[in-house]
Amino acid sequence: MKRLSIIIPAHNEAERIGKTLEAYGNFFRKIKNDKIIDFEIIVVINNTTDKTNEIVKKYKNLFKEITYLDFKEGGKGFAIIEGFKDALKRDNDLIGFVDADMATSPESFYDLVKEIKDCEGVIASRAIKGADAKFTFKRKITHKGFNFIARSFFFFPYKDTQCGAKLFRRKTVREIHKNLKLTKWAFDINLLYLCKKKKLKIKEIPTVWEDKEGSKIASMLKISLQMFLGVLRLRIIMSPIEPLARQVRFIARWGDKLINN
Repeated sequence: MKRLSIIIPAHNEAERIGKTLEAYGNFFRKIKNDKIIDFEIIVVINNTTDKTNEIVKKYKNLFKEITYLDFKEGGKGFAIIEGFKDALKRDNDLIGFVDADMATSPESFYDLVKEIKDCEGVIASRAIKGADAKFTFKRKITHKGFNFIARSFFFFPYKDTQCGAKLFRRKTVREIHKNLKLTKWAFDINLLYLCKKKKLKIKEIPTVWEDKEGSKIASMLKISLQMFLGVLRLRIIMSPIEPLARQVRFIARWGDKLINN
């Protein structure tokens, strides 16, 4: 029986993490009982100020397959990298991650397991034929704009780099995790670009996804700018033209400070 590690980054998710852990725990325990696949869920609590850790501990007592890490540092990229490191300490075949908000159901995440087949990785997509994605208008605009920038900068074939559900073979994670950078908004792009450089076969499949959070227009504009600067910074880091990289790196840092003030 193959073994699956599911990483869930959790930053101030007290209102949602319980429902997610219950749904994922029950679904994958049934799969496990049917002798299809064994699993573990690694919750990576990061920079949280609410009761996320208390709720995670409660569900850890209900499901022996749940474990957790608790860090004072924050950020999705940081959390997933730490989750990768932890998962690689144990014997598993597949390692993936999913957002804590249940925008991706356990059934949809299991589609990744079924579809990985002969690939090194598989990513959920809200933008290809067959997908059923329920966006708010503001998020849809942000999603399309960010993906256009990502494809333009890195020549990706993927129509959705940012969906928070991705799965990889153990050997893929072992090969790329040490080279991942802590780029807040460009973590997924960094991961996919490393796979591209190593000529790993990553498949994009349609998914069912529902927007679980509302955002004010001001915050959406701020996030859009942060996303752009994150991709720009990653493109610079990967650039072989060092003198130009130093100059644009300064501009990116300046822009980032301007947005955050």
